Formats: sequence, structure tokens, C-alpha cells
Amino acid sequence: MPVTAAAHIVPLMPPGDVVALAVRAEQLGYDTCLIADEGFHPDIYACLGAIAVNTDRIQIGVMTNAYTRHPAVSAAALATINELSGGRVVATLLAGGSMVLAPMGIERRRPYRHLADMVEALRLLWSGEPVTWEGETCALEGAQLGLGPQSIPIWVAGRGPMVLGLAGRSCDGAVMTVKPDLAAAFAIVAEAAATAGHPEPARMYLGRICYTPALFEQQRRTLSYVLMDSPRRALESLDMSADAMATIEQAAITNDASAVDPLVTDDLLRRYQIAGSPTECSTQVRELAQQHRLSRVLVDVLSADLDENLAVLEDSFPIVTGQL
Repeated sequence: MPVTAAAHIVPLMPPGDVVALAVRAEQLGYDTCLIADEGFHPDIYACLGAIAVNTDRIQIGVMTNAYTRHPAVSAAALATINELSGGRVVATLLAGGSMVLAPMGIERRRPYRHLADMVEALRLLWSGEPVTWEGETCALEGAQLGLGPQSIPIWVAGRGPMVLGLAGRSCDGAVMTVKPDLAAAFAIVAEAAATAGHPEPARMYLGRICYTPALFEQQRRTLSYVLMDSPRRALESLDMSADAMATIEQAAITNDASAVDPLVTDDLLRRYQIAGSPTECSTQVRELAQQHRLSRVLVDVLSADLDENLAVLEDSFPIVTGQL
């Protein structure tokens, strides 16, 4: 089965542009559009409400964490968008990264536990029944979702082994971001699913497809943060030296991305992601999809310029879907 294309919008642009991009993604044939919960940028749920009433087919949702919003708040917001969209919502959860949490003064403690509690709380609240429950990082006391039962898939995006195990045991999709780590990461998910007797989650890859020098350079700006939030297994897959990994791990402790910036070389960027000419990128997507049984490739859309973002959507779709 051919891989499908999804858009992952990081809302570094005005809210009207976020909505316009989602509408255009549907027109182009993308099957899913996720909005990243970046905290200080346009509110994802306000944008998704507008997207819900201005689209008809495309699956919509969030890429959010368990730190900046209580799971009950997220459950109600996602249920609201699910009602507005006629049941087209998906919730993508991640442990939370330093780029979002540090400016809020939130310490990234026990990321797996926060994420596991959020998955449990969402499932309980979306049952529509009254819930009294106590997790390790949050609790519910006689809580009941006013919108009634909701059928909302949960995907998990992560790199750490415990988070990947959670995806395999209890979620509907697993989203990976480090190209050379895909085999090892999906193996952890598959083993956890088999051990739990749970259907293996859908396999997905998220990344910037760099088919121009400008896109390549834009990816450079965020890779230091990605490396700081990556486990040693993922760093080793990038052929990083022991000294480089020690630098990254120390930078993660001090939240100093500038210490990692010198490590982000052109060679590292090419190992990390899909890059090259449009034809070369399309070949890489096809090979990754076949090798790792990918069902979907999510394309990063994160420029502040609307025209640039529209071009990324339009040019990336045939690359991902093999129409070149």
C-alpha cells in the first residue's frame, strides 16, 4: 500500500495562515494535518476550530505534551474539535521538548510517567463516564466529559525506549523522527505490542524533506534541540563520537543549545533526515517506506512566510506520494 502524506504545521506564522495551510493541504490531497503545540505561538485549538469548519475530509489534530496543559483540558479541547469536525480528530502526544518547556520554566522531569498518565486520563475521559482516578502526575475526581463518549485515535511521537514501549502497548500510531534510528525504534514498538497482545501501531515518519538549500538550512536551526532531547541510541545511530554525545548530554542538563550548534554539520543533517534533489528525496521516501512499512510521512511546515509554506506543501506532496 502506498505511503500517504500528512502535514505537520509548527505555528510560527499568523493564525490565519495556519488555517489557510490546512485548507490547502486538504485540497492537495494530504490525509492528515497536525498542529504543533508550541506554547507561545497561535493557540492550536483556536486554529483547529477554524480548520474544522473550513475543511471536509482531512484528519486534523495536535502534537502536544503532558506538561503545559492538564490532560483533562486537552481531553475536552480535543473532544470539542472532534465534534466540530464530524469525528476527524487524532491526538498525537509526545514527552515534551526543551524548546517548549524551558521558556515556561517547566523542568522536563519523568517524561515517560507524564505521558503514560496522559494517555490513561484521555482514554478514561473519552469513555464519557464519570472518572475518579489518580495517576503519578495528575488526578481526576468525579470528572466527566460533557460532550459524551469520543472515539479519538492516539499516536505517540518519541525516541526514548520507555515512550516507544508505551506506544506499542496501548496506542494507535507511532511517529519517529530520526531517519537512521527507524529500524531500532520501530523494533522496540513492535516488541512491546507483541508482549502486550496489542495490535502494532501504524508506523509513521516525521521530518523536513529538504529538497532545496534553503530548506536544508532551516532544519539546521532546530536540530540542536532535537539532539538534546534524544536518547543515546538515537545519537549513536547518527555515528556521533563519545565526546560529541557527552557535549549533547551536558547541554541538555544546562539547556544550552548553543553548545550543540557546532556539531550540526552538513553531513550530520544529511544523516538525520531526507535531503537532496526532489527525485533523490522521493527515492529516499520510497525506500524508507518499504524498509520500515511506513503508512504515512509527515512533512514539517514551519516557515513564517505563507508563500514559502504553500510551496513546501505543494512540492512535498508528489515527493512523498511517489508522483514525480
